[in-house]
Amino acid sequence: MTRNDRSHDTPYLRSYNGRLRGALRWSEFDALWARLQHHCDDGWYVYAVGEAPPAAPASRAQFERFLTEIRQRLLDEHKEDYCGIVYADDHDRPSFVKIFDPNNLGMVCGTSEHPPLPGWTLSRMVPDNLQQAFPRPGSRHRWWQKLFV
Repeated sequence: MTRNDRSHDTPYLRSYNGRLRGALRWSEFDALWARLQHHCDDGWYVYAVGEAPPAAPASRAQFERFLTEIRQRLLDEHKEDYCGIVYADDHDRPSFVKIFDPNNLGMVCGTSEHPPLPGWTLSRMVPDNLQQAFPRPGSRHRWWQKLFV
């Protein structure tokens, strides 16, 4: 199953697989976060990948608290002079955001056959279960089999 599989044709997965632009510098991240805070309402779904996707959007207070806490977590745990782990569909009017866990980055740029799932997504639509949509390979111990194909 690939990320372009037609069975993954839902609004959420189209946004997930769509063109997203990274916040490469911390200043770009701060500007994106300011816009998210400006558009803070009861319409955002906060999905912690690995948990069950939320059936209802977060309250305004929950969304504001999440933005504050994840910002601090990213600053504390991603000890780089660049950001590069947050991607949004539109930095001026975001409606879909991927946030990668600084402790599980792998090949975030997507050049890997199985890039890591983000740690969290923020969206204006009900999330699909990403772990079901994109199951991880069965075993890392079988990597060598590709050498003999």
